[in-house]
Amino acid sequence: MHEATKAPKISSYDYIVIGGGAAGIPLATTLSANYSVLLLERGGSPYGNPNITSVFNFGSYFLDDSPTCPSQKFISEGVINSRARVLGGGTCINAGFYSRGEEKFNKEARLLDEKLVHESYEWTEKVMVFKPMVQKWQSTLRAALVESGVTPDNGFTYDHVIGTKVSGTLFDENGTRHTAADLLQYANPKGLSVLLHATVEKILFKTKGRSRPLTYGVLFEDSLGNKHKAYLKGGPKDEIILSAGALASPQLLMLSGIGPKEQLNAHKIKVLLPQPLVGKGMADNPMNSIFVPSPIPVEPSIVQVVGITQFGSYIEEAGGFNFIFANPSAYQGFSPQMGGFFIEKINGPLSMGELKIKNLDPADNPSVTFNYFKEPKDLQKCVSGIKIILKAAESKAFSNYKYANMTMKDILDLNLKLPVNLRVHANTSSTLEQYCKDTVRSMWHYHGGCRIGKVVDHEYKVFGVDALRVIDGSTILNSPGTNPQASVLMLGR
Repeated sequence: MHEATKAPKISSYDYIVIGGGAAGIPLATTLSANYSVLLLERGGSPYGNPNITSVFNFGSYFLDDSPTCPSQKFISEGVINSRARVLGGGTCINAGFYSRGEEKFNKEARLLDEKLVHESYEWTEKVMVFKPMVQKWQSTLRAALVESGVTPDNGFTYDHVIGTKVSGTLFDENGTRHTAADLLQYANPKGLSVLLHATVEKILFKTKGRSRPLTYGVLFEDSLGNKHKAYLKGGPKDEIILSAGALASPQLLMLSGIGPKEQLNAHKIKVLLPQPLVGKGMADNPMNSIFVPSPIPVEPSIVQVVGITQFGSYIEEAGGFNFIFANPSAYQGFSPQMGGFFIEKINGPLSMGELKIKNLDPADNPSVTFNYFKEPKDLQKCVSGIKIILKAAESKAFSNYKYANMTMKDILDLNLKLPVNLRVHANTSSTLEQYCKDTVRSMWHYHGGCRIGKVVDHEYKVFGVDALRVIDGSTILNSPGTNPQASVLMLGR
């Protein structure tokens, strides 16, 4: 890894990969075996930062607004969200939960070689993934889910199967996080150059004498504001691969002249290729949580148990710590250490919005809407998931971890007072539909903007131009499994 300030003004490679996250690192690492590859990452290194590496500091970065923070906040419809700004991408700031996607994802992503899919998962798992040590509160919650009808109990498995299971984690037995950056140990050091704090401003195209624009390089800026150019060597297979994630990949296509004409014109960007579907189909899996205060202490844990229902809602957990990252006084006399969160996420989702650029600065957040719960089916799945949570909280298995005199209405009213988003709403619960809308949060699983079949073809090549692909979460139609990171890592490999 080198700071981009040390990079030459001009350099050339067989492949240039933009974005060192869950897709970009496996891609660059794999290509480095036989080619010269440049990997450009706008953030810094994850190593030596205890906020990233230690499970006990999970989420501390969500409260940090400084420009060097590994996560960058953005807000959509009153819901606070975050995007990664660090080598390793989302694997550095997420809750560490690792679970493979379902068969449907492989079909949608056009990954038809089952053996290769399986080997690609294993390639990641050898380096990054561990079997968690499930403690008492989590075991109790698991039994409560089974008692509530989320069956069978599937034990420990990485696979996406209906029922309740324990899955993998990026945190080892010492609570140390392993990220996609660790996969760089597989790389050929002679073939790969990794630059940090390298912000790509635009992708460069040749148009003269050509029927279709041809990608030939990128313009990027280092932390001191110096400009650098990296070119493709010009071989028949040379390509630029955009793996900057669901926000930055569509944003960079637009900044480079590929996108909806009216948006490009509004920002005086020369239209290289009018493509109205760039930035469309943006989706985020809504999360709703219920904090249940406990009369006995709960050991700290983040997502290791999941209940996968028949109807498309996934129930997860986080116990014994401040999962809303708020002042402890927000818990109204209860304490986050004495209680835990049941978390519900819906699959899909069907509701979608769009992304628009606000200015010409690639470091700025674009404007994005996800239209949470716009589709009635999404809202119905949330309600069904909340019903399972309430059933589990009242189950015999869970009785030691719930105050006997607290009704479910008390618990819902307590949660409506927690500052989980910026939406204005009533302080008491009326219907579960309203509860879902009022307490919606992000599961940080946003995707879309460069969807397969719309912006890229089935080989992830951008329609209408040559030597450019997009391979990351922006291409995804439905968020895979209970957590997309395993599938995105596999896709990159």
